[in-house]
Amino acid sequence: MPHIQIKDFKELSFPFSHEGIDFSFIASNIKYPNEKLICVQSEEKNFLLQVKRVEDKWLLKSDKVTRVSPNYHIKNAINAYASKAELEILFTNLAQKQMHHAHKESALKPINFFAKSFPKAEEIWVEVGFGSGVHLLHQAQENPDVLHIGIEIHKASIEQVLKQISILELDNIMLVDFDARLFLEFVPSNLVGRIFVHFPVPWDKKPHRRVISHPFISESLRALKEKGTLELRTDSENYFAYALQTFLELNQSDFQVRKNQNIGIISKYESRWRKMEKNIYDISLSNHEISEPIKNDYDFSLAHNSTENIEQLNTQTIRFENGFIHFERIYGITDGGYLVRLSMGSFDKPEHLFILIKDEKTSYFPHPPIASKTNHNAHLKLKELLYG
Repeated sequence: MPHIQIKDFKELSFPFSHEGIDFSFIASNIKYPNEKLICVQSEEKNFLLQVKRVEDKWLLKSDKVTRVSPNYHIKNAINAYASKAELEILFTNLAQKQMHHAHKESALKPINFFAKSFPKAEEIWVEVGFGSGVHLLHQAQENPDVLHIGIEIHKASIEQVLKQISILELDNIMLVDFDARLFLEFVPSNLVGRIFVHFPVPWDKKPHRRVISHPFISESLRALKEKGTLELRTDSENYFAYALQTFLELNQSDFQVRKNQNIGIISKYESRWRKMEKNIYDISLSNHEISEPIKNDYDFSLAHNSTENIEQLNTQTIRFENGFIHFERIYGITDGGYLVRLSMGSFDKPEHLFILIKDEKTSYFPHPPIASKTNHNAHLKLKELLYG
C-alpha cells in the first residue's frame, strides 16, 4: 500500500490546493486523537488519507475504505501533502511524481457508473476476480463484439490489467474495484451471457467468505440470459466438492462437470499446477428462467441532523432482521462536523463507507450505498437512529 513514514506530522490550515490536489478538511478520531483522516480530491476522485502515530513516528497512507484506483491518485496526494507541509520523510515507497494515463484509466469505472445506469451491449460477459487478467484479456481479444466486465478488489491486479488494456488498445473491457457479491445485485435481470469465476480463493478455514454461495448463485441466475452460464474453474478439491454440493442443493439445476479440459488459455498459475499434476475442475451452470426486473431506484438521501448526540453512537452495533449497522469510528472535523465510519447491510457482505456531516449537510461519503434491498433497509434504520 502506498505510504510514507514521517518524523512528525504537521497539520495545515484547510482547505488548500497543492500540485493539482485539493485538500478539503482534516478530522481526528474522537477516541484516539493520534489517528486522523484528510479529505482529498484528485481530478474527480474523492477519497481519504489516513495519518496515524505508530510508536515514535507517523504514517501517512491511504484510508482502506475509500481507497481509489489507479494508485497514482493516492501517491500524488501523499507527496503533495508532504511537500506542502515540508514533512521530514523517514521512509517512502512512492515515486516523486506519478504520471496520469488517461487511456488506461478510462477502462476503470466507479461503482456508481454501473449502479446508476448499467452499460448496454448486445452481449456482456462478467469475470469475477480476474487476478492477473490473462483470461479476461484473452476473451476480450478473441471476442471483440462482447463487452467484458472484470471485477477485482486486489489493487495491484487492477493496475497490471489497466496497463495491458492500454498496451493492447482494447476498448471492450470495463473494470470495477468492488465486491462481486454486491455488484451482481444491481446487474439488470437476464442481461449477461456468461459469468466466469476462475480459481477463486478456496477459503478453507473461512468458508463463509467463498464467492460461490446460495445468494451468489441466485443473483447470477437472475442476471444471466436464458441459456447463459455461470462457469467455475478451480484446482481446489475442497472447493470443487463444496461447489458441486451447492449446485445440487438448488431446487432445479442444469450443470456440466468437466475435468482437466483445455479452454484455450492457461495462466502461469495453472501452468504451474499442471506441472505438479494437479487436477483442474470446471462446473458450468446454465440458466433457463426469465426473472423479474430488479428494483434499483431506492432513495439514499439523508437530511441534515443535529450532531449533539452523534458521539454516543461510537462503536455501537445495531442489529435488525437480515442486517446490521456498526458505527466503527467517529472523527471530529477540525472546523466543525463529523466523519462517521460505518459498516452496514448484510452480515455476509457488508458495505463499508462514511457519513459526512458538515456545513449543514449530511451525506454518504464517498458515494451512497449500493442500491440493494438489504442496504436500503439498513439506510432506513440509520435514519431512525440519526433523526429519531
